[in-house]
Amino acid sequence: MSVISRGSKCLLLLALLSGVSSGSLAAQTQDPPAADVSATAYLPPAEKTVGPEIKGIISARSGDKMQITAADGTKSVVVINDATKISASKGFLGLNRSKLAATSLLNGLPVTVKTLQAGDGLVASQVNLQNKDLKTASMIHNGTEQGFAEQTAATEALRGRMGEIDQYNVKSTTNVNFDTGKAVLSAQAKNDLCAAATTAEGMSNALLLVVGYTDSTGNEEFNQELSEKRAGRVVNYLQQACGWKPYRMLTPTGMAEADPLASNDTAEGKAQNRRVAVNILVSKGLDGL
Repeated sequence: MSVISRGSKCLLLLALLSGVSSGSLAAQTQDPPAADVSATAYLPPAEKTVGPEIKGIISARSGDKMQITAADGTKSVVVINDATKISASKGFLGLNRSKLAATSLLNGLPVTVKTLQAGDGLVASQVNLQNKDLKTASMIHNGTEQGFAEQTAATEALRGRMGEIDQYNVKSTTNVNFDTGKAVLSAQAKNDLCAAATTAEGMSNALLLVVGYTDSTGNEEFNQELSEKRAGRVVNYLQQACGWKPYRMLTPTGMAEADPLASNDTAEGKAQNRRVAVNILVSKGLDGL
């Protein structure tokens, strides 16, 4: 039986480690990672540069990117990847933490993010949040009646953050029409509304703005109430039948006979003006995120 000395063992171990390191380097040389900030999280510790710690509210999500708005209005975009650790505090003083998936990072959720610098961008190495905040954000996201009843303040705060951005890109507008003096949706209108919701669902950060109108028939008070009723009917159908989430809906409004599409001097023109416009909007501050 052969005997290997302690020195020989050390030399053998070093040789093995050297082989593994060389193999890894060769693999990296042959198949380099894509030029993307998400690759930074996999760099060796010595090659990582610690970025700033960011505290704020998640104001937008798009793919692997997350926008965080701080209390002073400063916005930061960070990348989330498989190496990002996400946890929520629970228990006394928040000492106990539970691990979460990236799908838990919902709009409106307060977070503290530790980052790594990746060229001109940032990668999230760790995201910390509170269980109670996650519950609130989940209620808003799910859009349940109970959630909105219990979390009215949180819902209004989320809408308020969107309201701070007063300029939007209008991606498309769908008009659905009504009979004179009525607010009943036709079969065609129902199909068009769900088609509009499907289109908006495929756009990042899209919101819906619903505006009701009338023709010139009737007095001002009647037309105002009718335009609001038509807008409300459309909103209900979008949410209940088309599955559009309430938190992605801007406050609907009625405009009576204002902004006509055509002249009210003809029957054809009046028919065009008896409408509800469903506008797909994306804030210019979030468009392209």
